[in-house]
Amino acid sequence: MRFYTALSTTLLFFSIIIFQSCSTKQQQILFQQQMSAADSLKQISEANAGSGTSDYHIQSQDILQIRNLQNARYIVDATPSTVSAGGASLGASGTTSGEGQSYQVQDDGTVALPLIGHVQVAGLTRAEAQKKIEAIYSKDVLVNPIIDLKITNLKVTILGEVKAQGNYPLIKDKTNLIELIGEAGGFTDKANEKTVKIIRGDPKKPQVTELDLSQVKTLADPRIILKNNDIIYIAQNKRAIKSDNLQSVTTTLQPALIILNTALIIYTLIHR
Repeated sequence: MRFYTALSTTLLFFSIIIFQSCSTKQQQILFQQQMSAADSLKQISEANAGSGTSDYHIQSQDILQIRNLQNARYIVDATPSTVSAGGASLGASGTTSGEGQSYQVQDDGTVALPLIGHVQVAGLTRAEAQKKIEAIYSKDVLVNPIIDLKITNLKVTILGEVKAQGNYPLIKDKTNLIELIGEAGGFTDKANEKTVKIIRGDPKKPQVTELDLSQVKTLADPRIILKNNDIIYIAQNKRAIKSDNLQSVTTTLQPALIILNTALIIYTLIHR
């Protein structure tokens, strides 16, 4: 009888431990399917690594933040009441922030700017659009303007074992992976820094690059330069995966252990 009592108590204690361990279970199984080596090398070679967003061509619906560095607040000192009929007023076409005025590229590929009206920018890179707008303002409106242009809707997504998953804007032409991970708060203690994936391009046939951030030489790898709509995924390390697998096993066994423990307790009470 004492044997059954001791056994039931042990099983009850073990069940409690299993239940507590399962309460913290977390699985990360995104992007685990492997490509063949040939496909991987081909896609990496096609990724045009190292160019960042400098070769991105402006499209309709993009948001451009434009400012004249010669003017602390506006492109030009114009208010809606003083803008000519052929131009676009500030109130109609743009919003103002501490970094400049923001304008959306319209469906026809133009952006409406104060005093100079619609400027065709679709198909141009950021640098080309900046130069074109500066030249128009220099010719017709301003003396020696210095136009600064940013595309503010470009972004990347970081998922997995970082402290702050989410979408992050790509404001600079060459934002790198290390900077992004820093913005995301760094790795968690479950992260596998040796296999960091960058997923890029057409969702139907994405380009997948794997990087080992445990190697210092990776800092000089041009593939760490990010592009618009990149997805970065940091998987769990082997220790975290083993822990999750163990928790999966205990989750499966837990109901059986509880039933067995209950049966033993009932048996013990009946045979006292």
